[in-house]
Amino acid sequence: MILVVTGASGKLGGLVVEALLRLVPAEQIGVSVRDPAKLSHLAARGVRVRKGDYNDADSLRSAWEGAERVLLVSSNAAASGGNALAQHETAIAVAKELGVKRLLYTSQVSSNSQSHFPPGRDHAATEAMLAHSGLAWTALRHGFYADSAISMHASGLESSRLIGPEDGKVSWTTHQDLAEVDALFLSGRETHEGPTPPLTGSEALDMGDLARLAGKIFGRTIERSVISESTMVENARRHGLPESVISVMTGYYRAAREGEFAMIDPTLKRLLGREPQRIKEILTRKFG
Repeated sequence: MILVVTGASGKLGGLVVEALLRLVPAEQIGVSVRDPAKLSHLAARGVRVRKGDYNDADSLRSAWEGAERVLLVSSNAAASGGNALAQHETAIAVAKELGVKRLLYTSQVSSNSQSHFPPGRDHAATEAMLAHSGLAWTALRHGFYADSAISMHASGLESSRLIGPEDGKVSWTTHQDLAEVDALFLSGRETHEGPTPPLTGSEALDMGDLARLAGKIFGRTIERSVISESTMVENARRHGLPESVISVMTGYYRAAREGEFAMIDPTLKRLLGREPQRIKEILTRKFG
């Protein structure tokens, strides 16, 4: 049995491999990555490391040879103007051709064809491809990555002023917790047909909550400053951000206001057997 993790040189994929190594022998794990040289440390531990690129079907055929289950980590090509859906379509076709018994896909809680968040619409479109593929499939509907709460507001946390349009609650969820659960599904310890319940943390915070929480940890007041969406877009363009990135930014705030990221579900806690990590713990580790 070979279990394949794509994107294993990325943060989520790398953590999934480490979690998987705690569940199954290394020789049952394969990784599919654009640059195998980056993962020589995994090859040294007995993991099968092969080149696999979503833009190259032949490379996927080689990387996924003999795979029983494949974790398809969603492409972020759209952020740089690429076509994530075309890449997903290629990957799904190769999985079907090779007779993969289950294809697992890292989706998100905003997955909906009407989502304000562009990646949410892409996730919905990919789930539709999976539903029509004839494959057994699981869409792992991740909560919004907690690291994004820090990276999006890094300069604001440093300057003590979180600036952005009106937002809404987000059930921030850590890569580590999600990777543990993804590994359970990939290994077959857990099984689910189609989209999972939302895999989220146990709290939902908006920017105001984040400012107050960070202020307590840092021992100083952090202001939450609301600006218009048009002002944010003007500032982003002045700093040279690509329109694709600006579209995701504006979509995030619109989706947050509409509650697309706010749901809290007990599934992640149940599967972990413990409370999911909270933003307070992450901020304390990083800045405390």
